[in-house]
Amino acid sequence: MGNHIYTIGRELGSCGYTVGKLLSERLGIKLYDKELLAQAAKDSGFCQEIFEKQDEKPTSSFLYSLVMDTYSGGNYSSAPFLDMPLNHKVFLAQFDTIKKIADRESCVMVGRCADYALASHKDVLNVFIHAEMDDRVKRISKRENVTEHKAKDMIQKSDKQRSSYYNYYTCKKWGDSRSYDLSLNTSKLSPEQCVDMILSFREKMQENK
Repeated sequence: MGNHIYTIGRELGSCGYTVGKLLSERLGIKLYDKELLAQAAKDSGFCQEIFEKQDEKPTSSFLYSLVMDTYSGGNYSSAPFLDMPLNHKVFLAQFDTIKKIADRESCVMVGRCADYALASHKDVLNVFIHAEMDDRVKRISKRENVTEHKAKDMIQKSDKQRSSYYNYYTCKKWGDSRSYDLSLNTSKLSPEQCVDMILSFREKMQENK
């Protein structure tokens, strides 16, 4: 049996990370989120700070000229790669790391276009977690200790950033149900119930093989 991979796309304030964490704990497998950036930085030789600044942000290539002119570490020494903007290099390094991890072990991956990177992987279940705006605002306001007006502003900026990143690097649309196997609304289900649904969906997938 191959490795079982779960990718989690999520809206800010939807408890998507919580769902991923509970899922990983229930199954006894690793959760990769910020840890994925650290691994990608280690594998590629890039400075980790660069990864964090580029994290899920579609940026212009001006950073390329500011940070480095060429990059010849790891396996990235070809001329096309050396001429590539920094944000593209960061994406490709993460892309490679995601595939290496999926080949190595069962896991849960949150964000980072993991569903796109693993499109050809046989045992991937792609999930999107969303919620009603009012619920998201209340959660972020409480979590970040900010006004609801500020929380809504944070959410709108995050949605724009994540959708731009996802839509830019994949051939799919962020948040569109057709881009995922399963979409769950945490305004209707608790994170624990979402995990139940994900595992039930996986069982049905296995029955149809």
